[in-house]
Amino acid sequence: MSNIKMILVMILFLGCTTSHAQKVIVGAERTSEYFPLLENQRIAVFSNHTGLVGDKHLVDFLLENNFDVIGIFAPEHGFRGTADAGEHVANSVDEKTGLPIFSLYGGNKEGIDAKILNGFDVLLVDIQDVGVRFYTYYITMVKLMDVCALNDKKMIILDRPNPNGHYVDGPILDMKHKSGVGWLPIPVVHGMTLGELANMVNGEGWLPDGRKCDLEVITCDNYAHQTLYTVPVPPSPNLPNMKSIYLYPSTCYFEATPVSLGRGTSKPFQVYGHPNMKGYDFSFTPRSMPGAKNPPQLNKKCYGVDLSDIPNEKIFEEGIDLSYVIDAYNNLNMGNHFFRPFFEKLIGVDYVREMIIQGKPAEEIEAMWIDDVEKFKKQRRPYLLYEE
Repeated sequence: MSNIKMILVMILFLGCTTSHAQKVIVGAERTSEYFPLLENQRIAVFSNHTGLVGDKHLVDFLLENNFDVIGIFAPEHGFRGTADAGEHVANSVDEKTGLPIFSLYGGNKEGIDAKILNGFDVLLVDIQDVGVRFYTYYITMVKLMDVCALNDKKMIILDRPNPNGHYVDGPILDMKHKSGVGWLPIPVVHGMTLGELANMVNGEGWLPDGRKCDLEVITCDNYAHQTLYTVPVPPSPNLPNMKSIYLYPSTCYFEATPVSLGRGTSKPFQVYGHPNMKGYDFSFTPRSMPGAKNPPQLNKKCYGVDLSDIPNEKIFEEGIDLSYVIDAYNNLNMGNHFFRPFFEKLIGVDYVREMIIQGKPAEEIEAMWIDDVEKFKKQRRPYLLYEE
């Protein structure tokens, strides 16, 4: 480890120790800040199972306090967070409250109809993101910002910490690769909360035609970017714990290859392997399970690597680590057949695939985006709501 990296890791863990002295108060818990804004308003909520106020869901909490909630907008994985990645989620009704759930990941691809739009005045956002460009919750939020801008609706974001908020890494998305897993010109790991990112969307004119959303952010208390925040509930089925969340920016690229990254096991995003990989003692077999009904390499014994014992401080030191993808690429010896077109949508640029095929080491490839990281840190600074 270089001296600079060692100092950064030490600072990070000192910050972690300090942060435990005061509990982080998420935006949804700061009721004195947003309850007055909801008086006499018809409220729609964009949330899922992570939108908790203590041990109660935000929707239940609002209804208990006699607010007029008219419906729920749900992201990928659905309102209860149980659907597979990319699975079509239909409109439905919440069994507990009887409120309509409007799916924004499959149920309303043609847009939100006028009847729904005319039903609410304020859109309240409360959802746990993980701060990675290909994690889709922020994309849904940005699309809803544009809906609000077009229809003179106010958006209030009840902010939550970013569990990967302590660093920035990866190339800025080349917008020719814009897709449902990459929507904004930001690095893979942007280090911002949803509230900060929404401010940046407005400030940088990233909505179509430069539209602005009427936006208010209810910030967290006792949170800074170097706070190592542990999410209280898994944000989606295949990010079951902090190790998966920390490794996610380095292992998600296997989604664009034949290699399993552990969907259908107890360690999604913490292992990688393939039936034809040679020279490994470790093995696993993906099975069908809730949240991974048909995982890659289903019921096939895969040989590869278990990353789950890597200390968190080493993951933080390395940031995005392409050595895992390079290892599997070299082992399988498939050439360009190893990669699917989806790879560029995830990594966001053309040169990474090209350099891997050329045999370049991970360190050389990762050095290519250093300027992107520094550029973005400077660009995002006016929109930050918490100490770096």
